[in-house]
Amino acid sequence: MSGFKTNTRRGLRGVVHMFKGYLPYSAGAAPCETLSHLRGPTAMKFKALIITLVILISSTFFIPQSQGASKGWRYWGYFQAAPGATKWTTAMTGPTVDIADGAVEGWNFVFSSDDVPSLSPTVKPNFASICNNVKADKDTKRIGLVIEFGSKAWAPKGEVPRKMITTCVRTAKTSQGIDVLAQAVKIRAASSGLICGLSGYPAKECGLEISTPQALIKRK
Repeated sequence: MSGFKTNTRRGLRGVVHMFKGYLPYSAGAAPCETLSHLRGPTAMKFKALIITLVILISSTFFIPQSQGASKGWRYWGYFQAAPGATKWTTAMTGPTVDIADGAVEGWNFVFSSDDVPSLSPTVKPNFASICNNVKADKDTKRIGLVIEFGSKAWAPKGEVPRKMITTCVRTAKTSQGIDVLAQAVKIRAASSGLICGLSGYPAKECGLEISTPQALIKRK
């Protein structure tokens, strides 16, 4: 139990450090006072960041070891691959960031918990292969996009995962990750900005806490 407490404290310090990079603190102001001044797009982005961190913190730090395998989160995981990269990297921000020409964006409907890491898309982020048939030009940029709808093992009741989408998006030089995604599929998002559904999947839920699917429970 002492190890759990130590990891929790370390995790909290890391989260506080992350917030310092996103939250515009005013000198001498308490966090709640600073938050009250956030408005418009800044507030939306920060709310989305908080919700994402709540999911990550809950599954990583605040689930006791005895319960770690019993609960987790089902949500749309966001992954990125910079130009020339051959492996996925878990995105540390939401999709409201600039994306470089030649990069690949990845989304996967995942389950994760203290004992079960979220899975990146099974397709490698091969930009040359994904955008092979889309010509480059000086006025736009090309971004590879992979959307994987997860496994039946953690699909919402009564729903069937869609077929994987792999496409190349030609978009404006100023487009962000959310713009790239919107050019390919219909997006359902929470008022906070958290991505809830892509192409109608899942139909209603948004970042739901569920029991660990039987297929993911390690057998002793």
